[in-house]
Amino acid sequence: MIQQRVQALQAKLPPHTGLLITSGSNRQYVTDFASSAGMVLITPDAATLFIDFRYCEKAKEVVKSCAVALWDRGLGQVAAECRRLQVQTLLVETEQVSVAQMGRIRAAMEGITVSDDAAADRWLTDARSMKTAGEVDRIRAAQQMTDETFAYITGRIAAGRTERDVMLDMEFYMRRLGSQGIAFDFIVVSGANGSVPHGVPGDKPLEKGDFVTMDFGARVDGYRSDMTRTVAVGCVSDEQRRVYETVLAAQTRSMAQVAPGRVCKDIDAIARDLIDNAGYAGAFGHGLGHSVGLDIHEAPNFNPRCDTVLQPGMIMTVEPGIYLEGRFGVRIEDMVVVTETGYEDLTHSPHELIIL
Repeated sequence: MIQQRVQALQAKLPPHTGLLITSGSNRQYVTDFASSAGMVLITPDAATLFIDFRYCEKAKEVVKSCAVALWDRGLGQVAAECRRLQVQTLLVETEQVSVAQMGRIRAAMEGITVSDDAAADRWLTDARSMKTAGEVDRIRAAQQMTDETFAYITGRIAAGRTERDVMLDMEFYMRRLGSQGIAFDFIVVSGANGSVPHGVPGDKPLEKGDFVTMDFGARVDGYRSDMTRTVAVGCVSDEQRRVYETVLAAQTRSMAQVAPGRVCKDIDAIARDLIDNAGYAGAFGHGLGHSVGLDIHEAPNFNPRCDTVLQPGMIMTVEPGIYLEGRFGVRIEDMVVVTETGYEDLTHSPHELIIL
C-alpha cells in the first residue's frame, strides 16, 4: 500500500522532474517511517529516503517503498542524486518549506530549476484526505484509547483539582494504555476559562457549577485521534443546560448529514444556523471540524469556505461550540469516517450532559 503511494506520485511527475519531500508527516506518509529529519526524493523511475545515522539502520529494515541512503553529505548529496537521475526541475512542498530552506535548496541544486509551483502540495493533500482501511484502523485504535481515558477521568474530576492536574492525569493514563504520545497539547479548561476555545490548562481549581471542557487525543503509529467533551462539576444553571443542549443539537443534526456527495461548507452551515437561530450568533467562531490523520489538522475542513465534496474514506471531526466571553464555554467533538452510505462514528463516549 505504501509503495502504491509512491507510484501514484511518480505517475504525476513529467519526465526529468523530481519531487523533494522534507516535512515529517509527508515523509512518513510515503515511507511509513517516522523520523525527526530526512528527505525523500521521488522521480518518475526512482525513490530514495535520505536519512541520517540515527535512523538509517531501522529505516533499512522497515522501509519498503523507497531505497534508503545514509544521509551524511547534506543537500549536496541529494543534488548529486538529482543530477545522476537527470532531474531538470525539482518540485518541493511550498506550504512546508521556509524561505530560508528554499534558498538553501536552490543554492545546492545549481543548474536545476527548483519550482515554487504548488502542485506537490495539492497532490499530497488530496491523497492524504482519503484514508485507507489501514489508516482508519490506526485512528480507530487511537480513539479507543481516547474513549477509555474519558471514562477514566470522569471518575476523578472533582472540585479542588486544578485544570493542569486533570490534564496530566489524563496524559499519563493515556500513555499507560499504550499511546505513543499525545495527539496535541491537551485542553482542559473550566469555568470562565472555557470561553477560550483553545485555552491552556492552568492552576485554576475546578469549582462547583463549573463546566469543564476537555479536548484531547492519542497517537498510534503516528496517526491521531481528536475528541472533546464538556462535563459539569456538581450542578448546572438553566442557562448552562440550555447552551449544552444547543451545542449537542447542532452536532447531532450536522453529523446526521455527513455522507458522500455532501459539500463541507453545507455541513458547517447546518450547525452554524442552528446555533445562530438559538440566540447565540457570534458565539461559534471556529469551523465545525477538520480532517485528522498524521497531522491533527488536515484537509478538508467543515467551515463556511470549504467547497470540498465528501468522499468515502475521509475522516472528519464534528465539533460545534458556544463560547460566552468571560463566563463559560461548551464544545462537543466526535470523529467520523465517511462511508459509502453515510458515516461511521469512531467516538463512543456518551454525548449527554454528565454532572460529576
